[in-house]
Amino acid sequence: MLKEMISKFIVEFHKGDLKVEVFAKPGVGGIIIKSEKGIDYILLQERCKENGGAENGLIEIPAGKIREFENIFNCLRREVWEETGLNVTEIIGEDESVTIMSNGYKVINYMPFACSQNIEGTYPIMVQTFICTVQGKLLDKTNETKNIRWVSIDELIELLDNKEDDFYPMHVATLKKYLNERQKRQQ
Repeated sequence: MLKEMISKFIVEFHKGDLKVEVFAKPGVGGIIIKSEKGIDYILLQERCKENGGAENGLIEIPAGKIREFENIFNCLRREVWEETGLNVTEIIGEDESVTIMSNGYKVINYMPFACSQNIEGTYPIMVQTFICTVQGKLLDKTNETKNIRWVSIDELIELLDNKEDDFYPMHVATLKKYLNERQKRQQ
């Protein structure tokens, strides 16, 4: 029976009839905020990944893929540290998360600030983004990022208004949502 299944697989593979199901990759991102002398900032960086292709150089927020069975909050801490050298001190919403253990599963339920899914193109990814704060010394660059910097909210608005195509597409709507909700809170 197993031998027949393997033979069928090999034949379908060689004929090109084999359909392989491909899944979206789960990711997490952080809108990292700080306030100094009455001015609000968020952290931006430029993509600089091995085999990054045309996406290299695009402006982004720190983000990355979630490892198998990795807690999403721990993943965000890891990705921020790997890409910026900073330690996450608070993730908005983490305190409200609930973990359930049942029937051999350990499930965490949480509410991210925003979710984005790439539904066309070359890379099937879904990114759940949280707002967070950090501490530590910012790196100049890493093997995945460069030009890591704090930008004022006014500068972010100007960049999105005038150079939206310079941003990694997965983060544009999320950053606009952040700006809109921030503006509503201030009214």
